[in-house]
Amino acid sequence: MALRAASPAAGAHFVKFPRPAVSELLRFVPHLLVVAFAIGCAVALRADLQQVSLGAMLHASNLIAAAAVLSVLNYVMRITRWRWYLARLGHELPLLFTALTYIAGFAYTLSPGKVGELVRARYYVPLGISVPKVAAAFFAERLLDLISMIFLAVMLLASSSHYRPLIVAVCGCLLLVLVLVAALPWERIATAVESMQWLPALLRRALLSVTSAVSATRPLLRPIPLAVGCLLGLLAWGLEGVGFSVLAGAAPAVHIDTSMGIGIYAVAVLVGALSFLPGGLGSTEAVMSTLLISQGFATGDAIFITLACRVVTLWLGVLLGWLAVLSLRNQPLTVASQ
Repeated sequence: MALRAASPAAGAHFVKFPRPAVSELLRFVPHLLVVAFAIGCAVALRADLQQVSLGAMLHASNLIAAAAVLSVLNYVMRITRWRWYLARLGHELPLLFTALTYIAGFAYTLSPGKVGELVRARYYVPLGISVPKVAAAFFAERLLDLISMIFLAVMLLASSSHYRPLIVAVCGCLLLVLVLVAALPWERIATAVESMQWLPALLRRALLSVTSAVSATRPLLRPIPLAVGCLLGLLAWGLEGVGFSVLAGAAPAVHIDTSMGIGIYAVAVLVGALSFLPGGLGSTEAVMSTLLISQGFATGDAIFITLACRVVTLWLGVLLGWLAVLSLRNQPLTVASQ
């Protein structure tokens, strides 16, 4: 028997159930993305840990602990630089709050190019620190980290006198880049690029993005902050490279000096960053293991050292990041700029 809807004239009464507004549903999207990202981190970490022998980890527990301490010192150096950057931009913040908000960004470090770390801006906007200022500090940090890692990667060649001219050339080019970044009038360059309608649209947009970003970061790219930021970057990433060298001691049959260890670590991290894979997963490990094997390490030892390094660098940072996110959720954002 077919059912027909009664007409209004028949006196039927319709009950209208309120539909949730689209804006109400969209409120939950960021939370779902965070949960999905956390699950992705857990799955990737589990896959890495399954490849590491528990017995081998216990045997090298003292080396792993030492490398973890060096990674924490890396974070301390970078937090110091970040807080100094915010101060240069006119915002003095308490050390503990700055440390927690900075580390909270590590929860999203598996995003391509680590751009997910910009999520820490959500903690600063309520304090009157604009997103462009946070983005400027982030851009300066990424730029100097890249330059620092290239400097450290050159150390892979330092053990051979044949490469000294190449080392000098690379270091000279990097110093020239730093000088140009500090000295060029980036605001005028950005304006000039914007007016170059004859350039292909894709190239012009890319050039405009770079020049505009450097222009916005200008207060952090003057000679003094540039030198301080680069020095802190070298110290911070150099400490993690030393930690990798310490972990290489888990295979006593083969010895590499500290400069070689730092160089291997830096090259692997650079390749991972350039691959734009989340956290450099896969590419960083492949390069690190390959370079260790080329230095005479057995395949099993190379894989163990590589994965142990990733646990105390990448995964330690992600773990601390999520702890910081949870800590910040339980306290109101009432910190005021001084």
